[in-house]
Amino acid sequence: MRFSVRRPRPLAAVLAALAVALVACSGTGTPTEAPPVSQETLDAIQRDGGWTWQEQANRLELGVTHTQDSLDSEEPAEARQRGMDILDDSAIWQNHHLMGFGTLNPEPSPDEYNWESLDKRMQLTEETGGRTVLTLCCAPDWMKGGVAGETNWKELETAPEPEFFDEFAELSALAVARYPQIERVLVWNELKGFYHADENRWDYEGYTELYNKVYTAVKEVRPDVQIGGPYVVLTSLDPGSPDSSDVRGPWGVADQRALDVIEYWLANKVDADFIAVDGSTQTRQETVPDLAAGAQKWADLTRWIRERTPLAIWWAEFYPDVPEGAGAGPDSTASAAATLAAVGAYAESGVSVALLWGPQGHGLGYAALWTDSTLPDGGRPTPLTEPWQWLMPRLASGDVEIGHSSTLPLLAFRAPDGMLVVNLTGEDVEVAPGTEPLPGWAIAVTNRAS
Repeated sequence: MRFSVRRPRPLAAVLAALAVALVACSGTGTPTEAPPVSQETLDAIQRDGGWTWQEQANRLELGVTHTQDSLDSEEPAEARQRGMDILDDSAIWQNHHLMGFGTLNPEPSPDEYNWESLDKRMQLTEETGGRTVLTLCCAPDWMKGGVAGETNWKELETAPEPEFFDEFAELSALAVARYPQIERVLVWNELKGFYHADENRWDYEGYTELYNKVYTAVKEVRPDVQIGGPYVVLTSLDPGSPDSSDVRGPWGVADQRALDVIEYWLANKVDADFIAVDGSTQTRQETVPDLAAGAQKWADLTRWIRERTPLAIWWAEFYPDVPEGAGAGPDSTASAAATLAAVGAYAESGVSVALLWGPQGHGLGYAALWTDSTLPDGGRPTPLTEPWQWLMPRLASGDVEIGHSSTLPLLAFRAPDGMLVVNLTGEDVEVAPGTEPLPGWAIAVTNRAS
């Protein structure tokens, strides 16, 4: 779908009939009760001629990537069930790894298999109604110079040696054949182990050779499964840094080495059904822009990719950072706001799928969808949960407009049945004189349709 600007919809009558809740208003902490956002505030946004509204470019499907701890059977039963209830309403796609990030070595020795941990993860996705993605990473030790029968987890991110690419492709095909529920496959993860340090560049030739072997082997056993790569990290640099490209914005400069991976893979892949990338908004020098500037990175790089391929674009991981001092993590409303800013950029620029890394509460400085369910009181909603669940079906239907104010640091998502508004700063924002201000990092969302 081409980009177009549409006149505001007459939502005032719809919004008046919907209860509006405020999803936490502190920089950190779990969701708290707060006074509802006034109808006057929402009406003011509708009337404000300083807002521009952009139709989403195509349908956007949100999902998650399960990591080390993610609703495993060993977790406290009640906490796990609470988390499962949230997951059931939070992910169109659920991604698992062949080895690592919550799953054990599937082939500790040649032709000796252990599928138990991956079986459990696949069962979790079936029980919570998700569609399944498998990331074909990482490789058993004996494929990368280790001892057969042993697993050294410190070497998880080591790539298989070229003489074992065929064996890894065979293992990949076996895994995909074992689980008919798998619909999509990502080949490897962030080019782990594929780097020429002496040449200061990625080993895109070696990765593409592996990709082509895996693609061919998987398509032979499951031609219906869609396959994508190269799953490269689109690193940001500060202006003037070595390895800078011509792709730049208020968020920094794209690393040319990562762009070279995409260019080479597109020219030399045997085939593909989609293209996958990931990244964060921090630069290598750890300068963190404001949320609006950071979100622009996702749109700018998505459009750069679109200029080079018609393939569907996936952000397999994304890490929206928050300004220094804002407080970051699963319980942070600043992190939730940053995540929603990224989702807005994806919707505007034509991303097809975006996967949230680690939906279960974790130690990383990014948003999650439920609190750590390894704890008895875990598995509870976070500041991101309700707005993510509100957006997920609406973005998938393709009928959301993304709104930006020319004067206010606010972001809005507008659907036929309601609106979601995000304060992209830690300061109170008054939408119009006499209206109740939106607190810092506030996320105001109409109740989800039943």
